[in-house]
Amino acid sequence: MASPPRTRAEAKADRPDLGVLAGRLLFAVQGALFGRLAGEGFDDLRPQHGAVLAWIDAGGSRATELAQRSGQHKQVIGKLVDELEERGYVERRPDPDDRRAKLVVPTDRGLRQMARSDAIVADVERELAAALGARRYADFDAGLRDVVEAVGRVGGAR
Repeated sequence: MASPPRTRAEAKADRPDLGVLAGRLLFAVQGALFGRLAGEGFDDLRPQHGAVLAWIDAGGSRATELAQRSGQHKQVIGKLVDELEERGYVERRPDPDDRRAKLVVPTDRGLRQMARSDAIVADVERELAAALGARRYADFDAGLRDVVEAVGRVGGAR
């Protein structure tokens, strides 16, 4: 008697494809980052806020720049900026180069969060290098960067 065909879930569980692996990596890094941030008093943030906080310049950035850098729609960025403004991480100010435009500028709380976020990600990278070995992690890092660049070239990233 023939065994029943494998389900899609069984196949992906045995050999996850690039999308599944990339998603797992993203969620694991976000879990570590936002879990540690919450323990340091930044418990009102969600991973989605990273579309602003990971890309904003200390001196401020326009929402259109944040949308372009993060790959999110401007409307999504606007909603996230509203939430971050309500939580005290950013404020909107007139752009000194164009008074019609607004800059999204991190507050002192936002700057503290950005610094802690950078430090936490650096810690995670060091922990991974220790777990995998420095050479293996460096190869992974270089390979991952190459894959991301190649995906952009073949039209997979928008």
